[in-house]
This record gives sequence, structure tokens and C-alpha cells, in this order.
Amino acid sequence: MGSASRSRAGTFPPPKVPLPPSRIPPSRMILVQNLIRRFGSLTAVDGIDFEIGAGEVVGFLGPNGAGKSTTLRILAGFLPATRGRVVVAGHDVLTESMEVRRRIGYLPEAVPLYRDHRVEEMLLFQGRLHGLSRREARRRAGEVLERVGMGERSRSIIGRLSKGQRQRIGLAVALLPDPEVLLLDEPTSGLDPLQRIEVRKLLGELAADRTVLLSSHILPEVEAVAPRVIVLHRGRIVADGTNQELVEALGGRSHVRFEAVVGDPLEAQRLLLQLPGVRSVREEGTAGIHRGFRIDADGDVREDVGALAAQRGWAIRELSWQRPTLEQLFLRLALDLDPLEGEPGGEPVPVETPASPQESVQLELPVAGESVAPQAPGPAPTLNPFQPPPPPAT
Repeated sequence: MGSASRSRAGTFPPPKVPLPPSRIPPSRMILVQNLIRRFGSLTAVDGIDFEIGAGEVVGFLGPNGAGKSTTLRILAGFLPATRGRVVVAGHDVLTESMEVRRRIGYLPEAVPLYRDHRVEEMLLFQGRLHGLSRREARRRAGEVLERVGMGERSRSIIGRLSKGQRQRIGLAVALLPDPEVLLLDEPTSGLDPLQRIEVRKLLGELAADRTVLLSSHILPEVEAVAPRVIVLHRGRIVADGTNQELVEALGGRSHVRFEAVVGDPLEAQRLLLQLPGVRSVREEGTAGIHRGFRIDADGDVREDVGALAAQRGWAIRELSWQRPTLEQLFLRLALDLDPLEGEPGGEPVPVETPASPQESVQLELPVAGESVAPQAPGPAPTLNPFQPPPPPAT
């Protein structure tokens, strides 16, 4: 993994001693040390530390207002930090912002596209802003449009495209400079379930040969693409690790669900407890003549349970492996940090029901009692390829 020292659920990492550029390993693509960003009296990012290695795909999770977008804007060089240090692809964001921008692809949550222009015109203009020649810009535009599945839409008017197609165009813009690092802020925001699935598949393909930091409050989107997750809450990192590490850190354990006609349930519990690796067995979910059991073990013991059932003549109705999802653990973490959420008198934690069986559940986790002020823009850069001046009429 990219980080030698990671925070765990409910703990905050101590400030780290900054490394001089000569000592930053080339394999470390993103280094953030004691990063703070304030907007007046509001602290949007509160002393966070993390690092991401070359080729890592990391999910940046947290409720709305947690500080995800602010952090990404700082990483992209479009918002100055109040304090701290950020190094991307070996270059300091504060002192070498133009070098950083040449090496990153940044997809903001609200993609700035010219709705009255054709797709190809937009990409050619963006390519020129990145310093590409007209020929190179045209070549790269064709390549990235094919990569995001929009090759046949190069002559389409952007305003006539669907939201999902416009999001793909935004990804194409981010890929134009052939970046080493991709910073993606809510890439599936506002999409319908089918569009989310399409973009999720595309993100999986893009992550194969780049360092990716993907910000989202939709856990299934991140869980499907990113092996490692950083969780932000009120501007602080509250958890950092692989999906499995977070499951273990938050007390979640996989277990076997066993339901069968067993005759004597107490005898069945005793026999199940004798299986190798089984730590506990408890009865739950009895339905008619079928008895349900939750079996907590050190591994997947379904084969042993099945063999025991065959030996004893138990008629099996269900024998399944139940793994806690990152979504369930994130909800639990949010409730631990804000105890009033989801309780009478507190802010609710609504759960959006999937629109189709293929679509995963989406969580919208508000921050109880917090009013997030609009983020004031930093000093306008000399060259901003993501919010350029209107292109000349063609």
C-alpha cells in the first residue's frame, strides 16, 4: 500500500515531518501533510495526512460537507491551502502548480462544458490550452473520445447530449494530457442507475494504468473500483485502509448463514460448534420447521457445514457466506461519530432505495448541525484548462 502509517476508525493521524523533494520516493504520487483549509471561521479540511502510491486506486469517502471536494481542488492546484504541504507526481502544488497540472487529469463535480459547441471543438480547445499542437490535440481528442465510448459523438452538440454522455466528455477532457494522476470528484453525480453502471465500468478500465483518487458519497461506486478507502468526516480522516481492513477495524466480520431442518436445534448448535475454526453459533431467523443459524468462524466453513448436514441428514434450505459491506460499516461509523443522527430529535440518515435490482444502494449522509458555507474561490490562475475563457467563434 502507499501509506506506511494510516489512521483507523475514530482516530486521527498525528502531523508528520515534511520530507524534502529529494527524499520523496518516485513511487509516491500523492503526498499530503498536515493539510488545513479554512473559509473564514469554517475549517473545511482539518490537518489531514495521507499518501498514495503509483498505480493505486483510492476512494475518497465522506458525507456532503466532509471536505472531499476542497481537498481535490487543492490537489489540482485550483485552491490554495491555509496550511500544510501537498506534492503530486513529485511536484509541490504551491510552488510548482503548472507542473502539477501537466501531470493530472481533474474532473470537478460540476463539469464546465460549452453546451452550444460540438464535442470535437471543445476538446480541441482544451488540448490547445494544455499546450498541444493542433495536430496533437486532434489526435488526442480522437483517442480519448474512443476511450470513453464517445467516438461516434465527436460532431454532436454538447447541450443535446444526455447527462451521462456529458459526464463522459468531462472524463475525456481530464484524459487529454495523458495524465499520471486522475482526480475525480463525484463522477457519477446526478446520473441514473444505468448511467452509473456504465461510468463505473469505465472508471475500472481507466484505473488500470493510472493513479486515481475518486471522491464520492456513494459507497458502492467506490467499493466496486477502489481497493483502498479514505474516509473523511468534518474535515478529518477517520479511517484509511483496504475494504477488508476497514471491515475488521470497525468490528465487522463475515459469517455463514445456515438454515435447515435439523430436528433438535440445541444438538445442532453443539455439533456446529465442534467444527474446525468455528468460534460461535447462535440461532436466528427460524421459519416454520427450518432453523436458522449464524456461524461466526475464522474462515469460510460452508464445506464443513454441508458435510455435517449430509452426515446428519439435515435438509438444507440456505447455506451462504455473508460479508459485511463497506456501506453498512460506513453508516455505523457515521452514527458513532454523530450519535444523534438517525435518532428522534436528530438529523435523519436517509437511504435511497435502488431503482433497479442491478443498482446498489446509495447513502446520503448529512452532517448533523453543520452549516457548510460556500467555498470561496482561490486566486485565479494564469491558465485554467478546466474553466477557460470562451473559445473563439468557429
